[in-house]
Amino acid sequence: MFRSLVVLVLIALAGPARAQAAKPQQPTPESERAEYIRSHYTKFEYRVPTRDGTKLFTSVYIPNDASPSKRYPILLVRTPYTVAPYGQDRYARRLGPTAEYEKQGFIFAFQDVRGRNMSEGEFINVRPHMAKKSGPKDIDESTDTYDTIEWLVKNVPGNNSRVGQWGISYPGFYVSAGAIDSHPALKAVSPQAPIADWFWDDMHRHGAFNLVLAFDFFSGFGKPRPQPIANENWFRFDHGTPDGYEFFLDLGPLANADTRHFKGDIAFWKDIVAHPNYDSFWQARNLLPHLKNIKAAVMVVGGWYDTEDLYGPLRTYSAIEKQNPGITNTLVMGPWPHGGWTRGDSTALGDVEFGFRTSELYQELELAFFKHHLKGGDKPELPEALVFETGANRWRRFDTWPPKGVREARLYFQPKGGLSYSAPASAQEAFDEYVSDPDRPVPYTTELTTGWTKNYMTEDQRFASRRPDVLVYQTAPLEKDLTLAGPLEAELWVSTTGTDADWVVKLVDVNPGKLPGFSRNDEEQGKRNRGGQQTLVRGEPFRGRFRDSYSEPKPFKPGEATKVRFVINDVFHTFKRGHRVMIQVQSSWFPFIDRNPQTFVPNIFEAKEEDFVRAFHRVYRSAAHPSSLKVGVLPSVDD
Repeated sequence: MFRSLVVLVLIALAGPARAQAAKPQQPTPESERAEYIRSHYTKFEYRVPTRDGTKLFTSVYIPNDASPSKRYPILLVRTPYTVAPYGQDRYARRLGPTAEYEKQGFIFAFQDVRGRNMSEGEFINVRPHMAKKSGPKDIDESTDTYDTIEWLVKNVPGNNSRVGQWGISYPGFYVSAGAIDSHPALKAVSPQAPIADWFWDDMHRHGAFNLVLAFDFFSGFGKPRPQPIANENWFRFDHGTPDGYEFFLDLGPLANADTRHFKGDIAFWKDIVAHPNYDSFWQARNLLPHLKNIKAAVMVVGGWYDTEDLYGPLRTYSAIEKQNPGITNTLVMGPWPHGGWTRGDSTALGDVEFGFRTSELYQELELAFFKHHLKGGDKPELPEALVFETGANRWRRFDTWPPKGVREARLYFQPKGGLSYSAPASAQEAFDEYVSDPDRPVPYTTELTTGWTKNYMTEDQRFASRRPDVLVYQTAPLEKDLTLAGPLEAELWVSTTGTDADWVVKLVDVNPGKLPGFSRNDEEQGKRNRGGQQTLVRGEPFRGRFRDSYSEPKPFKPGEATKVRFVINDVFHTFKRGHRVMIQVQSSWFPFIDRNPQTFVPNIFEAKEEDFVRAFHRVYRSAAHPSSLKVGVLPSVDD
């Protein structure tokens, strides 16, 4: 503010001529969109009653020309964040996923979910679904959605009795939950990057704790809200440094988070600490088995490079497909980070360039999806699965996901860092070994940030492969294109001198050392020479204590060869001719994943400083103990 006042004073001192020369601020697409909304919509605020008497605050924007003879469908968003701005004279600057929604005309409804911001009631994170309900006191997110839709279609003027619902991330969870036992008026839903099971989405990766995301998120979101409040601000934790690696390393054992920073004020952090395993607390927050009796058409959306919710859309689509035969259920997966399909031009991410605006095709189809089901528009040409093929940089359409015709193959670790489809033949035991030091964990990114970076999922991994605590295996240069589709499965034979360990497996696309067509002129124009770049395709950590059960962890026996097997989220990637397939194995990925003390303790959240020890880890590659990565190969044109 001080700087703005100085500018105004200088303009005044420069005299009338200088003031007249100052040009008015030019409108931007954002300001024009906001002005269009204010000019073409009227805002109302309601307190919608639910079956147990709790009232949910809901902002509704109705087109000015709505009338008994011109009716519009309702597009609903339910959110735990905020429906700000509050006040009937204060308008949101955007209503739909894109500006075209506002021009096409919808009634836009935004609701604070139970217990958040201006809504009454108690908020429960990822509220468990109640499969059986015996009375009006038995509520969950499906009943709150049903009651909201029932009230809206009966009380909002100018609606055509058709409702659609969409939302990204946490709001995506409310879309999935709201589709269960669908209200008859709910015709189309789009859960986008939805939370499906909170032990897997956001919070953990195969039991390994997502430290930076959980700490940063709950430091603000987790603060108590004892009564309704028109809060429009997001609290951001002050780390005191721009270096997240330094901050979380200095934090020490996880118990220090509460004693030093949260001071017992973050209730859900306490829940996380009290439930380190996949027990009934987390199992109740698995929505997947409840995605039944869905009558609305569904479009599930996700991003291949979503560091928060990649598990969610893939599993949500699959569960809906299996449990609701006959309904429209489409999966869209693009080359996007979390929510990247609604912002930016999506032409690049981190160290990868896609060559065109990848979100444009999707945005057109999404609008056509809602127009068809809510306004009687033309049926869009939507396949069962619209997926982006990274590496080849193109959209593909399939009748199923994973696509038909995928054949299973295994890439086996070989001597001298080799990688091939042939299993090791030698009967002699063989392994690669490294020292894993919790005081010097492998960073997950070179980016200097205290948040969770969106670019690490395509980042050049040479910074990691050059460390002595990262194992590297790679194929010879490929003679023809290799397309991998569907889930991966790591099967490692390992041992440790400690009693606990994490195992991180990364699938990497290695560019040729000399890129064809790249010239000195390109360098002079500032283009990056990506020769030899090791581009991350997919990475997944696994907390070794959970190798037999996520509910009942157990220690390793020091020095004993042990199988660790785990599924890695789907990929759809083509390794081009001349590229190499690389697999990297390491035991830390910090601070994205918390440090494993490498001493088995019942609860890592309660580990002491002395529990954190250096350990020697081995990854075996013999006939008796063959370590490998199972992949799904989609035959190419020349196969």
